[in-house]
Amino acid sequence: MTKLEYTLAPGMPAQRLNLFLRTQGLTAGLIKAVKYDGGGFFCDGAPVHTDHIVRPGQTVSFVLPPEPQTDVVPQDIPLHIAYEDAFAAVLDKPAGIAVHPTLNYPDGTLANGWLYYLQTQGRSGVFRPVNRLDKNTSGLVLCAQNAFAAPALAASAEKTYLAVTAGTLPQRHGFIEAPIGRQGDSIIGRCVTPNGKYSLTEYTVLAETDRYTLAACRLHTGRTHQIRVHMAYIGHPLAGDSLYGGPVQDIARQALHCAVMRFQNPYTHARVRVQSPLPPDMAALLGTGGLLDKWQPDAL
Repeated sequence: MTKLEYTLAPGMPAQRLNLFLRTQGLTAGLIKAVKYDGGGFFCDGAPVHTDHIVRPGQTVSFVLPPEPQTDVVPQDIPLHIAYEDAFAAVLDKPAGIAVHPTLNYPDGTLANGWLYYLQTQGRSGVFRPVNRLDKNTSGLVLCAQNAFAAPALAASAEKTYLAVTAGTLPQRHGFIEAPIGRQGDSIIGRCVTPNGKYSLTEYTVLAETDRYTLAACRLHTGRTHQIRVHMAYIGHPLAGDSLYGGPVQDIARQALHCAVMRFQNPYTHARVRVQSPLPPDMAALLGTGGLLDKWQPDAL
């Protein structure tokens, strides 16, 4: 049970409770859910309706409503929880596991493992990933613990990926701005196409040899396979990325890892930074490519 409290600061105008709550990040749907399913709202300890006028110095409190039921089956899947508080959790996903159930991967996913973890904690809830990673991309997945946190986390999340590309990138720091859409009739494949959606990837070279480049990438848009497609488009596909023409002799999956997650706590507004170490297969790739001693993880 998560209880929230907000105090109308001195000097602020008196206002209707529902309008005040909207300024604190609550959606209209969540306000309605608290009203009918969460025990209602209180002002200085007294129950009030959402049209109540809140005045400076008064404190509004309420309990978030229970999370809805889910059909995801809890499964004992090992989880590495890199960070957790009452509003957010950051899971460090290994390559080879899907984030959530799909037609091709109905179970054995991060979602199944998260539901099992909640069950062992005596908690109920749903799996609310703010970002999603491809099955064979490793790294950090930010999850909202409740409906209140989800939109704020989505708005504040900033992700930095580590990518190993074939060859030497054209600039030490650059942008790839090219629209991405479906690749013909493929359900999975994507490509740069004039009919695609606007897509922008920023990269910074961290280390390079003639054979491989290690780059930190930031997504300014969130398209499927965006980094993979953009790097292939400029002639430097990711190592191990057989779908987009990358060299496959040194790693068995695309060399892409979500290494840093930054976000703002939706209640305290504190900034949070979580970093994931490079997974063993990518570290081995850097060793093979002569890059391992050329970069500093603290630079991310």
